[in-house]
Amino acid sequence: MVAAERMEAKLIIVVKIHSIANISSETYVLFSFINGDRNMEISQLEVFLAVAREGGFSRAAEKLYRTQSAVSQAIRKLEAEIGEPLFDRSTRDGVMTDAGNVLQEYAERLLNLRENAREALAELRELQKGKLVVGANEFTALYLLRVLAEFRRLHPAIRIVVQRSLGSHIPDDIRRHNCEFGVLTYDPQDPELASVVVYSDELIFVVPPQHPLARESQVSIRQLGAESFVAHIVSSPYREKVIQAFEKHKTPLHMGVELPTLQAIKRFVAMGNGVAFLPEISVEDEIARGELVRIPVQELRVHRKLRLIYRKSAALSHAGRAFLKIAESVADTQGGRYRFERSK
Repeated sequence: MVAAERMEAKLIIVVKIHSIANISSETYVLFSFINGDRNMEISQLEVFLAVAREGGFSRAAEKLYRTQSAVSQAIRKLEAEIGEPLFDRSTRDGVMTDAGNVLQEYAERLLNLRENAREALAELRELQKGKLVVGANEFTALYLLRVLAEFRRLHPAIRIVVQRSLGSHIPDDIRRHNCEFGVLTYDPQDPELASVVVYSDELIFVVPPQHPLARESQVSIRQLGAESFVAHIVSSPYREKVIQAFEKHKTPLHMGVELPTLQAIKRFVAMGNGVAFLPEISVEDEIARGELVRIPVQELRVHRKLRLIYRKSAALSHAGRAFLKIAESVADTQGGRYRFERSK
């Protein structure tokens, strides 16, 4: 069995490597060689490569700013650990043995991998590489747009992924590390999760501009008993609050159409096909353009706090920490409904 077949490589930090002959297919980063119970240190490989490249112990010593005896001692220790001579001592030019030639090839790969790992980690710290994953639903994703636009402006190299998920599933997604952050309309009351209130939204009543109620400064729930409402097909606690309010005032609530997205509801109502209760953040542009009209309902005020949640015990990624800072900065600069209030 040759020396290369006897040498096994293993990562000190998260590594899976079978043998040095297979290292190219399974190596990620290497900080330690292991042969049996004896460690082969990176510094020994660096000395070995210096002797191989410089063609002699004395020139390698000069290159490394070490004494020749220190270089010789490091090589002897390396040879003892491998169990093979690496240099032919009968020559003065540092001629390598077959085992030395085999080790040189892989030692160069390993040191290059170490340098690549250092560069990759530096890129993460400097936000030149990385990924930000946030869980949100169709509504809560709207809050993210302004924050992510600023994040993208400052850190264009970071990949951003917003995973669509039901609000009830997002806490589990975070606990299972499927995403780093989530945006919710409720406090999950979970001791494992940190929560920051980042936005205050309101459920509002909207009608198309040609609707008879569009000229009203406000309406009562009783005035809405004959209206045809366009609703979201996914039920929510806020939909239940609207239903309860109508029941309290003994007024029928006609939900003749249910659609799967907020965008579809907005367009359908703007076309003159009924009225709707929608999150204010979702219709700001349509109201500004005059495509929809907001009318206050006297007996109905439904406010919603949007929260960023993340794992308390886990260290946030560099991208994650930057994202939180930007969310706080947006709250400071935008004001209004944007906020950054950590739960106590």
